[in-house]
Amino acid sequence: MTKVSDLKTQNLINIHSNNPSNNPSLKKPGLLVLDVDATLIEEEVIDLLGDIAEVGCDLAYITSRAMQGKMDFNTSLKLRVSMLKGLDYSCVKQVAQNIHVTNGAKKLISTLHSFGWKVGAVSGGFKQVLDDFLPKLNIDFWVANNLEVVDSKLSGKVIDPIVNRQYKAKALTNWASKNNIDIAQSVAIGDGANDIDMIKTAGLGVAFCAKQLLKSQAKASIDTRGLSLVLDLLS
Repeated sequence: MTKVSDLKTQNLINIHSNNPSNNPSLKKPGLLVLDVDATLIEEEVIDLLGDIAEVGCDLAYITSRAMQGKMDFNTSLKLRVSMLKGLDYSCVKQVAQNIHVTNGAKKLISTLHSFGWKVGAVSGGFKQVLDDFLPKLNIDFWVANNLEVVDSKLSGKVIDPIVNRQYKAKALTNWASKNNIDIAQSVAIGDGANDIDMIKTAGLGVAFCAKQLLKSQAKASIDTRGLSLVLDLLS
């Protein structure tokens, strides 16, 4: 098993944390919950689908506004999904083959598992992509939005419930409760406004290469695209 002392790096540049002594400990059971798009993976999946549907620029603009908190997430998601109406379902699976795991994610997940932690993922993206992808990363549980598919094409609608900021926070607390994990022993990582509630709910909320709105709410921030740096925040 990895030793806690082996995880401390010499260079903590780009990591800023308040009261690190109160952070979750690897010496106790814990829960990590990750946002997916632009956090666990490098891409925004819906933007990739927009590129295929030739509405990429307009769709990416809406995504950006939603992640900055300048547009209601539910409204923005429904609008963006409507722009994908008629797209062949095979394109969704095609995109799933072309997403890239963020540097350090596999190390973070495997290390936490070695200490007996659970790892979950919450996504404003789509289960049709993640149901094939996340098991390969040994994610224990996840939630994501569900695209409506009719006659092998996207209908332009998303099936309720929508995984918004409130839903993400609820998933975190539910997983902690079901696994008998103290909420103080939870870590949430995200990058946008849709992650604010879970960031504030977790024992340690980490803004990862995040929008300023989220940074202002997080207990810690990492501005380098290396998820394994989160280990340096744990005692």
